[in-house]
Amino acid sequence: MEWLVSLAGVGLVMAALRDLFHTLWHPTRHAGLSRLVMTGMWRLARRLRARRRVVGLVGPLAMVTVVGLWAAVIILGWAIIYWPHMPGAFTLTPGSRAAQQPALLDSVYLSLVTVATLGLGDIAPAAGWLRLVSPLEALVGFALLTATVSWVLEVYPALTRRRVLAIRLALLRESAPTAEQLDSVAGALLLESLATEVVRVRIDFTQYAEAYYFHDGEDHSSLAAILGFASVLAQRGQAARRPDVRLTGDLLAKALEDLAGILDQRFLHTGGSSSAVFAAYAADHGRSVTQP
Repeated sequence: MEWLVSLAGVGLVMAALRDLFHTLWHPTRHAGLSRLVMTGMWRLARRLRARRRVVGLVGPLAMVTVVGLWAAVIILGWAIIYWPHMPGAFTLTPGSRAAQQPALLDSVYLSLVTVATLGLGDIAPAAGWLRLVSPLEALVGFALLTATVSWVLEVYPALTRRRVLAIRLALLRESAPTAEQLDSVAGALLLESLATEVVRVRIDFTQYAEAYYFHDGEDHSSLAAILGFASVLAQRGQAARRPDVRLTGDLLAKALEDLAGILDQRFLHTGGSSSAVFAAYAADHGRSVTQP
């Protein structure tokens, strides 16, 4: 029976590590816990019609919540591993009152101290297998800290790329390039560079799905509000006389269709056209579609 309880703890630890792996390192990034937490918090904020400042906190708060849940499940899982063997399989320092406390409380304490790599030493494993398991928990705690830092360093550059594209489209909309200006070598280069940036954003939504739940702040830096104008530029490029401009216009249009497919498949589920998906994307972020 003791080993069954310990195996249940192992199952909790493995579930947390699996979710962490699928969130940060798996190619498809189809994690369960992080996706559920972020989707739930996003929908709750939208349903409560929270202000933009509040909605803007959903992404960071959701990341903190997910990391906290990972840590809590790992700590609890290792505590359950220790629990059936506490205190008989452990050595207590002289004068320690640990043996006078409930075994579960001591197990949680030991797990918390170990995962934080504090190593206070007032409760130390005595059984051979526990002497191997306990340092392993410390390694998992260090990996969790490293993974958290890596997650932040991956997500925020993706947000920067998205906002750069939004500001660039907003500036282009303000400059109002004519059909003659687009029908040139410069126009072809412009459309090609926009297509490249759209593809990067598409990859970001695939690799860092949690970036979707970050609010972009002002309208001019919101891709949700300005993305429709990229479709207008693509249509103008496709109608140009120069073959290189038509080619890059087609390239931009295909990149936008691909981006719309990812947004619809992973987040919006409208089943509509690209324009319908972009309109739903804008509405989901509390924006209205910017007209050309």
